[in-house]
Order: sequence, then C-alpha cells, then structure tokens
Amino acid sequence: MAQGLSRPHLGADTAIHDRHTHGAGRGVEGSAVADLVARATAGEQEAWNALVERFTPTIWAIARAHRLSEANAADVSQTIWLRLVEHLDRIEQPERLGAWLATSARRESLRVLRMAGRQVPTGDDFDLRSDTTASPPDVEDMGRKERDEALTELVGRLPCRCQLILRLLSADTPLSYRDLSDALGMPIGSIGPTRGRCLEQLRRLALRAGLSL
Repeated sequence: MAQGLSRPHLGADTAIHDRHTHGAGRGVEGSAVADLVARATAGEQEAWNALVERFTPTIWAIARAHRLSEANAADVSQTIWLRLVEHLDRIEQPERLGAWLATSARRESLRVLRMAGRQVPTGDDFDLRSDTTASPPDVEDMGRKERDEALTELVGRLPCRCQLILRLLSADTPLSYRDLSDALGMPIGSIGPTRGRCLEQLRRLALRAGLSL
C-alpha cells in the first residue's frame, strides 16, 4: 500500500447521518461488503475480484451518465480502483464502500469533464439534458433483447441525475438510499420523489416510442 496517505473516512465529507437509513437488510449487505474488504486487505484475490465485480457497474453507470466516452469511463473506473488499492487498509467504514466508490466516481467524472472543458453540472443544474430530437427506436415486432436495448436508449435521453438514480437503484447490487444520497449529494427524502418523476419521464418517452413499460 502507498505510504503517506491520510486515513480515509468513508462519508466524512458527505454529511452522513446514521438515523437516515433506508431499506431492510442493509446491515447484512454492509457486513458482507465489510467482510470482502477485510479479506481483500489480507491479500485474498478472490475477495478483491468480488468487490470489483460488485461495484464496477456502479462506477460505469456514474461515468457514462456524465456523458463520458467509453474510453474516459474506463479511465475513471481504473482511477477509482487504483485509489482504492492505495486506501484499502485505511478504510474506517468498510461497510460504506459502495458510497465511497460512487462518490469518488462522481467526482472523478466531473474532474474529467472540467479537464475537457465541457459543461459541469452543479446543484439542481446537475441534470445534463440530452438530445430529445433523435428519432425514437423502431419497436415494431420487438423481442425482449430489442426492447431492453430500446429502454437503455430511452434512459440515455433522461437528465443525468435521472439516469444515475434509475441505473444505480436497478443494479444487481443497488446502493441504499443513504449511499445514493452521499454519492449524488442530495437529501435522502428527495430520492424517492425524484425517482418517481424520472420514471414518469421515462414512461412518457416510452409511450412516444410506442413502447409500454
């Protein structure tokens, strides 16, 4: 591990409040992640691989939702994992690893945008409006694969924050509302209503494309 680094504290700068948890069973999930972190720190390659498999989709979802190219998203992912390697034995809240990775991915994505001189979202302007003038996908006689591809394309038209919320909450190992709050810098209480509005936007796009949800 790299020397001379300050000991990271997951969520120390993201206003974490223990009373604001969401969803049953998150303690079990957190314990499983903490166990993987402990085993990876001890040098168990299988545990490290499990962490990479579990959280890489989260990092990629955040990077791609910021309109980064595939190459830049790959760079963001590599940077985050290298940073974790450096900090792995210094993590004080391993059960919060998902929040730390998501927050780091968001900040790194914004850094890449700034370096490229592109629009950087802030606050309520975090939504990066996508091109809504593109032709809707042809959904006639669409099979399951084609339908999934169409939905993915439609989600890509949503504002950046909507993309993040829907993708992160629908992942195989979704972030809790608490972790999502940290990652996006938004109050926990606003996540549910925002998710509902995002789903409504997606539903309207789907209807215009002739696709039922």
